[in-house]
Amino acid sequence: MSDIEIAQSANKIPILELAKKRLHVTEEQLIPYGRFKAKLSLTSLQKKPKDEHGKLILVSAMSPTPAGEGKTTTTVGLGDALNRLGHNTIICLREPSLGPCFGIKGGAAGGGYSQVVPMEDINLHFTGDFHAITSANNLLSALIDNHINHGNMLDIDPRSITFKRVVDMNDRAVRNIVLGLGGKANGFPREEGFDITVASEIMAIFCLATSIKDLKKRLGKIIVAYSRKENRPITASHLNAEGAMAALLKDAINPNVVQTLENNIAFVHGGPFANIAHGCNSVTATETALGMADYVVTEAGFGADLGAEKFIDIKCRAADLKPQLVVLVATIRALKFHGGVNKDHLDKENLEAINRGFVNLSQHYENITNQYQLPCVVCINHFSEDTDAEVVCLEKLVQSIGGVPILSKHWELGGLGAEKLADKVKNILDEGPYQHSYVYPTKAHLWEKIKAIATKIYGASSIEAPIKIRRKLEEFGEQFPDFPVCIAKTQMSFSSNPEVRGAPKNHVLEISDVKVSAGAGFIVVIAGNMMTMPGLPKVPAAEKIDIDDEGNIVGLF
Repeated sequence: MSDIEIAQSANKIPILELAKKRLHVTEEQLIPYGRFKAKLSLTSLQKKPKDEHGKLILVSAMSPTPAGEGKTTTTVGLGDALNRLGHNTIICLREPSLGPCFGIKGGAAGGGYSQVVPMEDINLHFTGDFHAITSANNLLSALIDNHINHGNMLDIDPRSITFKRVVDMNDRAVRNIVLGLGGKANGFPREEGFDITVASEIMAIFCLATSIKDLKKRLGKIIVAYSRKENRPITASHLNAEGAMAALLKDAINPNVVQTLENNIAFVHGGPFANIAHGCNSVTATETALGMADYVVTEAGFGADLGAEKFIDIKCRAADLKPQLVVLVATIRALKFHGGVNKDHLDKENLEAINRGFVNLSQHYENITNQYQLPCVVCINHFSEDTDAEVVCLEKLVQSIGGVPILSKHWELGGLGAEKLADKVKNILDEGPYQHSYVYPTKAHLWEKIKAIATKIYGASSIEAPIKIRRKLEEFGEQFPDFPVCIAKTQMSFSSNPEVRGAPKNHVLEISDVKVSAGAGFIVVIAGNMMTMPGLPKVPAAEKIDIDDEGNIVGLF
């Protein structure tokens, strides 16, 4: 069966019944969204002290192929397996964006027999969180233009407006537009552009905020523009916007509760991309899960050079989280891809390509164990076309660098197929606790923070930026000396060039732009030609998605 057919045939338990039983919460602490979706009311929950929290497991991956390598599927499978072995486990995932759902991926709720359900709801509108984030973002944009139209008492320079409108769709046509055409009644004409919702600062703030009070404080700090005469930053609080924005997010900030196919609890909340944003689910969901479970399994987007680095250096730093282990997902097809095989021929056995492509997996493993200083298990996510010879080849390669390879068949068998992986993870965790390391210190110069990521994680020899960008880096570094760095970079390569596979060394990371996300609390550095608004492919997944006469969604995968 297809992923969606498996999901639609699942034996789901009503979420209020399941949550009360598994999370030991009352009905008053749950906000139902139909029979199989709910939110946890943060204001009514009693949180455990941090020293009683469960153990946090991160699922990351090697650099992906265009189709993705199964981090979500592995996260679900590992969580189900830990529960099968009798360990109280909650998984924490990001919410899928409509952009990739209708673009290339077609869905992001896991796959095969390792899925979260209701799959169609999670992949489409879910509980409306992304719509709320989009609305809060665009309310601020409307208030900026409205203020200028009614006299501009803050002396906003329209040419300096850095805050963009957003939409949760891949729509390249609105990357750069002109607003206010059609006469005086429509405001002042100016250049503008759209980002995708998951790249917005509101999304980052939403995922890093720990309470409504913290949310409002962060929203108020957003820098939207600069004044004409004094070049002073204009923030959302100058426009009195943070209260109304927070009001739009008051329900969204509560973590979403759903279930896996095996009726285990999953928190699916927040969804910044890892290539253009910080790539982790919400702090509120993760911390809530840690206060309720023995083990929490979460994932960070794309390869470990992006998602895992930002998880460590941004999320863990901001929320004082203590990850204990990383599961590094590898696939035979991704190794062949990084060994030079065309994506149309990845289903053919090719041991030479696996050997050539192993440098990519090896670099990610070294980053996790040497830079982040965390134990790592390499999960070989099994695909039906993988041959026994290819699996043995990869196992030997992983062992040759001192790694622990575990073949896992959770896509095919659900939690049962990941029990060996779960058992190894549990045994390593029992030997802990472990203390992770950051890639750079908080007090380092901004240029040195970027250089540390580029040289230590990406394998670059240096970084370069035009004089104009270097001046902005100097300015932001002085204004926000403690901010971590969020690098927007292609997910397809360690370099800033998506065509360079494997593990390139001594390349130069070219910085093309920089902006400050003062509310989120980090500096965004754009490398190469990275776009913050993706486009649709020639044949988008949207062409296969439909609804039948009975109201059932078809074509999601």
